[in-house]
Amino acid sequence: MNTYTTKQGDMWDSIAFTQLGSNNYTDRLMDENRKYCDYYIFPAGIKLILPDIEPDVSESLPPWRRVAG
Repeated sequence: MNTYTTKQGDMWDSIAFTQLGSNNYTDRLMDENRKYCDYYIFPAGIKLILPDIEPDVSESLPPWRRVAG
């Protein structure tokens, strides 16, 4: 289980971007840490659980190799 300890001023979307690679994972990060959902801007020292993210292999493929769907 991977974790992240917040720094003063961290926000959900910035944590998702820096730790998970995209702010598209903000919802998954919040789902994993529901007891902290009242925070918008974090104080320092809160230990969050980072969700497991499967790498999107299709993003690494050239456009002609991606499956349309």
